[in-house]
Amino acid sequence: MLDIKLIRENAELVKENIRKKFQEGKLALVDEVILLDKDFREVKTKADELRALRNSKSKEIGTLMQQGLKEKAQETKEAIAHIGDEIKALEEKEVVLEAKIKEIMLTIPNLIDSTVPIGKDDTENVEIERFGEPVVPDYEIPYHSDIMENLGGIDLDSARKTSGNGFYYLMGDIARLQSAILSYARDFMIDKGFIYCIPPFMIRSDVVTGVMSFAEMENMMYKIEGEDLYLIGTSEHSMIGKFIDTILDEKTLPHTLTSYSPCFRKEVGAHGIEERGIYRVHQFEKQEMIVVCKPEDSMDWYNKMWQHSVEFFRSLDIPVRTLECCSGDLADLKVKSCDVEAWSPRQKKYFEVGSCSNLGDAQARRLGIRVNGENGKYFAHTLNNTVVAPPRTLIAFLENNLNEDGSVRIPEALRMYMGGKEVIKK
Repeated sequence: MLDIKLIRENAELVKENIRKKFQEGKLALVDEVILLDKDFREVKTKADELRALRNSKSKEIGTLMQQGLKEKAQETKEAIAHIGDEIKALEEKEVVLEAKIKEIMLTIPNLIDSTVPIGKDDTENVEIERFGEPVVPDYEIPYHSDIMENLGGIDLDSARKTSGNGFYYLMGDIARLQSAILSYARDFMIDKGFIYCIPPFMIRSDVVTGVMSFAEMENMMYKIEGEDLYLIGTSEHSMIGKFIDTILDEKTLPHTLTSYSPCFRKEVGAHGIEERGIYRVHQFEKQEMIVVCKPEDSMDWYNKMWQHSVEFFRSLDIPVRTLECCSGDLADLKVKSCDVEAWSPRQKKYFEVGSCSNLGDAQARRLGIRVNGENGKYFAHTLNNTVVAPPRTLIAFLENNLNEDGSVRIPEALRMYMGGKEVIKK
């Protein structure tokens, strides 16, 4: 969420940012919120003036009573009797205007960084760098669920009976492999100096609206019927929400946390749910990282965070590349974002396995996360990045470590979490 003062003083800057994000339908909102803000400030000023007048007249009445001028005091009382009703009406108008302003402000996109490439959608994202040599072996790489089934590692049919499409049972060494990847990711991030955390898996609506846009919420979140609770779609929401309505001591920054959680997503939209595989599902596990820091440090942390992801995947012998998200592919709260994509030797292309985002002070404004610094209070910057989301990571891992005989090689980094196993066999 932007500062209303910025919109007041730099309306054209905000409009140009909307154009860069190809959201021309929101241009009128800028003018609308400016008019509403003008009305709000006028109403507030009038109410403040009337309160000051009432206080002044109340003191005057007290003085008159002390002087024995009861008749004059009564006249003054009658003269200001209407003020209370006027103040009440103005206060009610304030509440309505403030709610309208907030509703619009939550839909106006955050200012993107000047380095973000301009483009309409994810087809115009820009490759930054490749890490590791993408290899296509001279033997066939089966579809990932076929690899798993061959190793006795997945049961989709039973999951359809118990839960429907978008769910799965992982079995045996494949289930152990997923747990191993998560355990390794946890220790990997702890070694990077991040504090490990297991957060609540449900959050209230004020946290949901504080960390994401309405469109994202509708397409992602599962609501608990009859409760002000949502199942988390990613642990970063719960982790950033940890700091809601707090004033942080500048000396304690940055806060660097890494978290494990199950994640639950509707996956509403064009992509839909896969019936055969586990690329896009309703339930999965994830290791995440978040940073809460000073504004001047956020871009440095952004670069450190995506580099951690690259290092993690390369330690599993998975070639990856980084892709800069263009303006039209950025969610409204994001200042800058890049995807980490893993190589698929079966598809002979890269696919997304994680995303690193700098949200500036957008979430902090919505959630009231402020910092007490030497020169006063200011809003913190927040960032998040996927360490690993095993369903997609499993796909990349299996394809890149599959042997010709159908067995799967276990890289050195994972062996201690797999009981010393060097290979998964049927």
